[in-house]
Amino acid sequence: MKLPLVLFGCAAVAELTGVAMSWEPLQWVAKPLLAPLLLWYLMRFSLIGWGLVFAFAGDVALLVPGTVPFLLGMACFLGTQICFLLAFLRRAPLHRLAAAGYGVLWAVLNVLLWPSLGALRVPILVYSLALSAMAAAAFAVSRTVAAGGLLFLLSDLLIGLGAADLDFAGRDLIVMTTYMAALFLITTGFARNPPPAQAMGPV
Repeated sequence: MKLPLVLFGCAAVAELTGVAMSWEPLQWVAKPLLAPLLLWYLMRFSLIGWGLVFAFAGDVALLVPGTVPFLLGMACFLGTQICFLLAFLRRAPLHRLAAAGYGVLWAVLNVLLWPSLGALRVPILVYSLALSAMAAAAFAVSRTVAAGGLLFLLSDLLIGLGAADLDFAGRDLIVMTTYMAALFLITTGFARNPPPAQAMGPV
């Protein structure tokens, strides 16, 4: 079903335009459409679908400035990472080298950012662990899904840099570009990669 993906592309362009121009009304219109359009593409409430529901809630929460909405958005995206992680593990066993690599990356990044995160240290520690586990599990599903997992980690790493007051020009634009690409690749890659015949239960 191509129409939802075409509309997703239109929403993505609108969102990037709103971010580039710092035009919040356009972001409020475009950003909440991203995950629902991919859910429409899936046409079912699988674990990936529920992950998109949590992503929608997180997108809306993060449109509101402030620490409380940020933490609420992080909690919603924690739900996304857990749903994606479980879906990936049902599809394929965890790749040990990927788990080790992402585990080391998680530890190194948290050590480096820890002094600058203040009250967000523990929430980011927990969230980033789930994020890294999701990206590691994505590695065994398919190349497309693995790329999506990596881009999701990169997007949230850039958000973490902002939380640590390590900002740079164009960061918000890169955050949204990598995030939208991650959702697209994970959703479409997972949907197009059929489960093995012996797989049981909803994915």
